[in-house]
Amino acid sequence: MTARPRTLIDKVWDSKIVHSEPGEPDLLYIDLHLVHEASSPQAFDGLRNARRGVRRADLTLAMEDHNVPTNSLVIADEMSRNQIEKLRENCAEAGIRLFRFGDLEQGIVHVVGPQYGFIQPGMSVVCGDSHTSTHGAFGALAFGIGTSDVEHVLATQTMPLTRPKTMSVEFIGDLPPDVSAKDLILALIARIGANGAGGHVIEYRGAPLARMSMEGRMTMCNMSIEAGARAGLIAPDQVTFDYLANLPATPRGEAWHEALAYWSTLATDPGARFDHAVTVDVTELSPYVTWGTNPGQAVPLSGKVPVPAAFAEPEQRAAAERALAYMGLAPGTPMDTIEVDTVFVGSCTNGRIEDLRVTADVLRGRKVADSVEMLVVPGSMAVRRQAEEEGLDQVFTAAGAQWRLSGCSMCLGMNPDRVVGARRCASTSNRNYEGRQGAQARTHLVSPAVAAATAVAGRLAAPSSLL
Repeated sequence: MTARPRTLIDKVWDSKIVHSEPGEPDLLYIDLHLVHEASSPQAFDGLRNARRGVRRADLTLAMEDHNVPTNSLVIADEMSRNQIEKLRENCAEAGIRLFRFGDLEQGIVHVVGPQYGFIQPGMSVVCGDSHTSTHGAFGALAFGIGTSDVEHVLATQTMPLTRPKTMSVEFIGDLPPDVSAKDLILALIARIGANGAGGHVIEYRGAPLARMSMEGRMTMCNMSIEAGARAGLIAPDQVTFDYLANLPATPRGEAWHEALAYWSTLATDPGARFDHAVTVDVTELSPYVTWGTNPGQAVPLSGKVPVPAAFAEPEQRAAAERALAYMGLAPGTPMDTIEVDTVFVGSCTNGRIEDLRVTADVLRGRKVADSVEMLVVPGSMAVRRQAEEEGLDQVFTAAGAQWRLSGCSMCLGMNPDRVVGARRCASTSNRNYEGRQGAQARTHLVSPAVAAATAVAGRLAAPSSLL
C-alpha cells in the first residue's frame, strides 16, 4: 500500500509521538529544551516541591538573556539579579549547561542555539519563550511553552500537545533588492492579520526562500507567532546543510553523512494537503513598517497611516482607533514623515551578523541624527566578536550609535534598555504591543536597513531616500 503524502510538519510531528490516543493530545518527545531566567524559576521550584529531578539535563541548555543589561556587566536591578542567581543555582543543582552573562558564549537563547549547531533538522525544540519558533528555520518543530509546561519537560522530557492544523505560505516571484525577510513577514501578517494563522503551524515555501540565508529564514520563522501561528518551519536544503557543517554541536564523519541522508527526507511530499494555503507574490513588495499596536497593523513605508473608517469590520475600526490614540498618529499621515527619538537594532529577530552588516552598510560614512538615540545590540557575544573582527563596531560608533553587549535589550521592558515615556522607537524586534518597550513606548517594527536609514534621517526612512 502506498503511504499517503505527508507535509513536513506531519513528518516531524509523527516522528516525535511517544503516545497517542483518539481525542487526547499527543505526547511528544522533546529533543532539546532551552530555558532562561525569566520563565524557569517557578518550574524548578515545582520540581523540588514534587521531589522530582531533571530527567535529561544533557538535553537542556540555559541562557541568561532577558534581564541582563547591555551597557555593563553589573546587574543593578534587584529582581533581575535575583532571577539570574536563581537560574545559576538551579542549573548547578541539576547539572544543566548554562551560558552565563559575561561569558564569551552568552547571548540570546534563539541566537546562541543555532550558531553552535544545537538546532538541527527534524528536532523537536521547546522553550519558555514564544519566539522559539525561530528554530523552525532549520526544519525543526519548535514551540514556545508556559512555565507549567517547562516543569513538565524538565521532569519527563516530553510534552502533551494537540496536533495543530497546517498552513502553507508560498512566496513566488523575484524579491526586490531593497526587500528583506523582515519585510516579507510583516507583509504577510498585514495581509492575513495578527491571528490569521491561529491554531496552525506554518510551512514557508517558494523560490524566494530558497535563495534566502539562514539568518533571513530565522527572521521569518521568528515572527510566525505574530501571525498567530503555533510555529513556523522551512524545509532544510543545501543552505541549511552548509550553515550547519562543522559547527561545534553538529555530527562529524559518518554520523554527518547519516544525518544528511535523514535531513534530506524532510520535505513535504508531492500531493500532500494543507488545511490552509496562502500565496504571496513578492515582486511588487517594498519595505514595510507598523503604524499600530500589533504586527498586523503594518503598511508599506511609502504608504500612509490608515483611516479607521476604511476598515470593513467594526472590531478592526475600533482597534485602529485605539492604536492611533496610543501611537499619537493622525490618519492619512505619510509614514515616511513620522519622526522618531530612538532606534533599536537587535533582538532574536534581527540581532545576527547579517543584520549588523546590513545596518553598517547604511550607516557607513553617515551620522545618526542629533535627535535620535541609536542602540546596536548583537544577539550573542560570538556575533559581537565577529562584528568587531569585521570592523562593524567602528562604523556604528563613528556614526554615533551605541555599541552594546549581547542580550534581549530593548525588545522588551525586562532590563534597563527601555524606551522612556512616550518616545517613538523604530525597532528591529518582533512586537509593537502597548508598553512592550516601556510603559508608554510607541514602537514601529522595521527591518535593519530601514532602522539604520531612520536613525540617519530622524524619521521613518528607506535607505534609498538617503541617496
